[in-house]
Amino acid sequence: MALRRAVIAAAVIMAVAFSTDGAAAAVAPPHRTIQAAPIAPATTEPVGTPTETAAEPVCVRLKGAEACVGPDGSDRPGITIEDTADDHRHPAVEYYLNGYLGTKYVIHNLGRKGAVRGNREIGKVVTFRAALYQGNHRVKYGRWKTVQNVAKYPVKRDTRTTPAGARGKSRTCTSTKAAATLCFGERKTFVYACDTAADEYQARAEYFVGGDPTTRYEIHQLAGVGTCGRAEHGDLSISMYRASVFDHGRRKATRLYKYN
Repeated sequence: MALRRAVIAAAVIMAVAFSTDGAAAAVAPPHRTIQAAPIAPATTEPVGTPTETAAEPVCVRLKGAEACVGPDGSDRPGITIEDTADDHRHPAVEYYLNGYLGTKYVIHNLGRKGAVRGNREIGKVVTFRAALYQGNHRVKYGRWKTVQNVAKYPVKRDTRTTPAGARGKSRTCTSTKAAATLCFGERKTFVYACDTAADEYQARAEYFVGGDPTTRYEIHQLAGVGTCGRAEHGDLSISMYRASVFDHGRRKATRLYKYN
């Protein structure tokens, strides 16, 4: 009787170990540890759409906005945002560079209908979307799109600079109280936005370049304390700047704009 029960138990174990197709089910060894792949720095913004290789500008559109990413030599090189509606809203383009989610960039086009604003200094891979703002509030946004092999001389990914390192490399810095730092240099202009507090808030750099009051640039540093995000602006110099702290879309602390 005991032998019969043992035979039945063995048959049940064999049946469970095989799938309905007759293939063996994958079972991890009992003493083996399975480790997950590294995860990119956390961000509340989902990123991930089909990837395209740019030969001509690749564009995404909303009613009132058109954002494009184009290769060098095209009619829209770099990343641009166009205002396509005569209304009280303004368009912006939000983007990530080189697959790194720890730093988000935003360009606000504050010109009127037909105005195109942008930045030539972009990475080899750009993930971007168009958005519409009413004042400082985002009221609409589109889907993310990824384009690769865009720039002939792409901005390299810089994720190891600390706030102290940014200060050492820069000519000018400004900070909010124990939260955010903005630093920049003006030979091949670059800007750092650094998070200097271990809290849930985000450090941001907000600034204008080349004396143009119709284009506001932002760097949102999402990777946490002791990290810096970097943007490049070629030969354009910084004209106004400030460091701010946000709780997602709500401003928690800032300083008045300073003039360079």
